[in-house]
Amino acid sequence: MQITDIRSLGSLIHDTRKSQGLTQEQLSAASGVGIRFIRELEQGKQSCQISKVLQVMRMLGITVFASSKDGEL
Repeated sequence: MQITDIRSLGSLIHDTRKSQGLTQEQLSAASGVGIRFIRELEQGKQSCQISKVLQVMRMLGITVFASSKDGEL
């Protein structure tokens, strides 16, 4: 899946959480972040802290890959 903005990232996290049978509260506790953060992240809030986003993604088993337009990465 290509992530182009925070909304698509939030949707990915929401869908992954649901597919794993987790509530927002369970994901919050397992990731060490607040429930409000999970809600805002899934809604695509622009100001979410990247370190916390990566923490949640790690807990869900989502791996991040990056590439540049010229393919040098």
